[in-house]
Amino acid sequence: MAVTRHSDAVAPVRSSGPFTSWLARHFRTAIGSFGRLLRQPFASLMIVLVIAVTLAIPAALNLIVKNVQSVSAGWDNALDFSIFLRRDVSETDAEKLAEIIGQRADVELVRLITADEALEEFKRQSGFGPSLDQLRDNPLPQTIVVRPGAANTSQSMILLHEELGNLPEADAVQVDTEWVQRFHAILDIVRQAITIGAALLGIAIIVIIGNTIRLDIQNRREEIEVTKLIGASNAFVRRPFLWSGFWYGLFGGLLALTLVQYGLFLLEQPVARLAGLYQAGIVVKNLSAGEMLSILGIGVALGLAGSWLAAARHMRRIEPR
Repeated sequence: MAVTRHSDAVAPVRSSGPFTSWLARHFRTAIGSFGRLLRQPFASLMIVLVIAVTLAIPAALNLIVKNVQSVSAGWDNALDFSIFLRRDVSETDAEKLAEIIGQRADVELVRLITADEALEEFKRQSGFGPSLDQLRDNPLPQTIVVRPGAANTSQSMILLHEELGNLPEADAVQVDTEWVQRFHAILDIVRQAITIGAALLGIAIIVIIGNTIRLDIQNRREEIEVTKLIGASNAFVRRPFLWSGFWYGLFGGLLALTLVQYGLFLLEQPVARLAGLYQAGIVVKNLSAGEMLSILGIGVALGLAGSWLAAARHMRRIEPR
């Protein structure tokens, strides 16, 4: 009796493409590495916590510098010239002088603060209002605040300062720009120090993950020898350790972001209290989306680097006997 084959029985089985197979292998390896981390929860948590703290320190310091720069953005008024006029200069003469100074090409803005306005503002801010009411005469002079134009150079600023000081009506000209320059110089030093510290902490993360992967390789030495004995390549054997480094870096970055966000949450009330005391709208800036992705990317990159260095170094020493 002849056997009749069904058309479906002889149809060839379609194999998946090389890219699909590559993805499937990596997916299985990633899941297996993740499960191995879950089987050692305490050890994995300690490593992730160390990585998170190491990443959170430079991120938090960089966020502090970012907020300080945001607050100091309104300190440009410190570059203004304050012309204190003589006591015998009347308010009308001060207005005329302010109008003349405002016509200069190297001046952007001129504002007159009369003696009465200055005294009232001092009463509000100092809290000595009842005591100041006992004064017979106003001791404060008329003041002209001059903001130089943006096109001024350091030499033109010096020249403007001298010309304003030589005015007949001027008693004194006050300008204090050096402390602002020192402050920005200090911020530059802090920023460079954060960069250097972040690089050193990054090396520490690579060492920590590398040592962890090295111990994992030693614990699985017999398994690696058997795998190589049946023909597995170093790349195949190295793959699960690379995925372990990936998970360490990813979870370390996520925990670092959580720590930074929790720190910002703890600072909300003190900052709001400080803003209320100074009657200023101080808003704490958070990490941007790009900065958050950068922290995660750096964590993953350091995890992969540490695991690859450890695996590449010790994998060559393990050969089937």
